[in-house]
Amino acid sequence: MNGLSELIDSLEVKFFKLNQKLIQLENKNSELQEELLRSKKMQQQQAVDLTSFQNQLDTLKMVNSLLGSEENKRETKLKINSLIREIDYCIAQLSD
Repeated sequence: MNGLSELIDSLEVKFFKLNQKLIQLENKNSELQEELLRSKKMQQQQAVDLTSFQNQLDTLKMVNSLLGSEENKRETKLKINSLIREIDYCIAQLSD
């Protein structure tokens, strides 16, 4: 009977330790999920910022070329031609 009591006590101790470990792992899992969520939000914000910066860069290149810079003159001419084609298309749509 004494051996059975010791076995039960041993199982209770092991169960308690396993339960504590489970709680620790669940807490760690929650922390990691929160960190992942923060990282995803940061990545989305950085993607938005990157798009914004790219648009600003394109605008600055166009302005720079309009001010007489030779570097992006070809790109500006192409963009202006594209805008003119879009305007012509809109006018054609309105006249139909």
